[in-house]
Amino acid sequence: MGTYRALYRKWRPQTFDEVYGQPHVTRTLKNELSTGRISHAYLFTGTRGTGKTSCAKILSKAVNCLNPVDGNPCNECEICRGIDSGSILDVIEMDAASNNGVNDVRDLREEANFLPTVAKYRVYIIDEVHMLSTAAFNALLKTLEEPPEHVIFILATTDLQKLPTTILSRCQRFDFKRITAQEIVRRLKDIAAGENVTITDEAANLIANLAEGGMRDAVSLMDRCLSVTEDIDEDTVSDVMGIAGTAYMFRLSDCISKRDFKTAFSLIDELYNGFCDIDKICSRLAYHFRNLMVASSVHNCADLIICSESELEQYKNEAKKFRLSEILECIDIIGKTSASLRDTVNKRIQFESAIIKMCAANGGTVNIPDGGDDRISALERKLDELLKGGIPAAVAPAAPAAPVTPVTPAAPASEPAAASVEAPAVSEPEPEPESPPLPEERPSLTPPPPISSEPAAVKDDSPGPEVPVLSSFEDGDFTEWPEVIENISGKDMVLASLLSDTEAFVKTGKLVIRTTNPALYDIITKKDKDRLYYKELKKAIQDVTGRDIKLVINTVAPQDDESDNSNLSNILKKIKKFNSEGEET
Repeated sequence: MGTYRALYRKWRPQTFDEVYGQPHVTRTLKNELSTGRISHAYLFTGTRGTGKTSCAKILSKAVNCLNPVDGNPCNECEICRGIDSGSILDVIEMDAASNNGVNDVRDLREEANFLPTVAKYRVYIIDEVHMLSTAAFNALLKTLEEPPEHVIFILATTDLQKLPTTILSRCQRFDFKRITAQEIVRRLKDIAAGENVTITDEAANLIANLAEGGMRDAVSLMDRCLSVTEDIDEDTVSDVMGIAGTAYMFRLSDCISKRDFKTAFSLIDELYNGFCDIDKICSRLAYHFRNLMVASSVHNCADLIICSESELEQYKNEAKKFRLSEILECIDIIGKTSASLRDTVNKRIQFESAIIKMCAANGGTVNIPDGGDDRISALERKLDELLKGGIPAAVAPAAPAAPVTPVTPAAPASEPAAASVEAPAVSEPEPEPESPPLPEERPSLTPPPPISSEPAAVKDDSPGPEVPVLSSFEDGDFTEWPEVIENISGKDMVLASLLSDTEAFVKTGKLVIRTTNPALYDIITKKDKDRLYYKELKKAIQDVTGRDIKLVINTVAPQDDESDNSNLSNILKKIKKFNSEGEET
């Protein structure tokens, strides 16, 4: 039984036409060889597994081949077979990582003066050339600039930044790009056909995503899977790599969209007990939410998401469960969690806490089974406040005001100047429907007096009694507006940023918010399905003033097209474009 050869060596390209994903390199090299315009020094740069060393070996055969075919080596003549077997010593491969001293380069310079024994050229392939020392680079400079006519240097590196500019200027440089996932999938299927094994589309796509543009990594991973079974599917790849499959990612994101961290914890426990690495799960979840972001923001996203057609539809449907801002916040949380996993003692706890943060992303409410404990804790905190210092002013019940019949008088002459600017008609959101007050859950202790406003630490989704709209605000500037924005910034930075460049004044018992952002009205009222922004704004005004007031959004034309708000407006336009349309306030 012969020695087993790894797949990446067995299926290494033998001609330029067999190199995947680098047509800009192979086409140029073939033309140079066909026309005889051969350079004395080449520099191949790019990430690992993109074909640098393979192209270097093909080039070393092509310049010496006795019967080249359109710039490709024939791989049948005595020279080609001798170079492949290593019997011809005119092609020298040198690893600069282990031969990086100045003495190694001096020996190379002395050997370069000898004529080739069999081939036409002596070819020196120096891999990882960036590992050479400064003295070694200096010793190589003169020979690299004016080598003997029978010598060709081929340098390969994965870290171009470490090469001196004096070396770069003496070489003909070729940049190897990351190989696309489609090219990797096609290559894996070709290898599977040649090895008489099967690989599913889902498994090939997963391997291509894990390889991150490196063909050698992809083929090596496929080799590992073949050691388990000759019928490779997605579960095989997941088991070999110790990662969660795509199905788990969809189940996990579905739990996040439903704010159901209990089921999410069960999934994490199942993956953890299945020996899945937390770092890899976090990485896969980040890539999953990246696909959701693309599906949510790009109409034709088939070329940007590497998956099967059924999975693509699944991504589109899953993306509809999130707002774009929620997806972006989840990606940010995963990124911070991934960075903190390196230094944490228990990675599982860190990841589970990230899941809770994602479940509560953008002010969402986490679904806690039998949430009475949460409500009782909030009431206990209120009792502590009452026992310590009485009812705080911010939550003290306001004295009932006599109902006021809304009247729309003519605007007085002292009205703020901005109200007279020609602009779209003032848009007023429809008033929230009144609902009968529901009895509030109380502990068995003697309950405190009814409190009209709860602390922001616990959010109660059940409707409460409607606060009467007071018109006792005097017409004119609303001086408490900066304080309202500061109150909001402690709870929701997104809403605070939307209101940062607005002005507010009182007119006929209504608070008019004046803005140059045409999307502000839709975002605060119409586009927010649950009207969370609208409710948060009214709650903040009530916390600051102790009173409630109707809100009006007044959009005016910007006075300067190059204002500082242009970037924010562009972002809001994108949010407006990609969020669901036609939702009523």
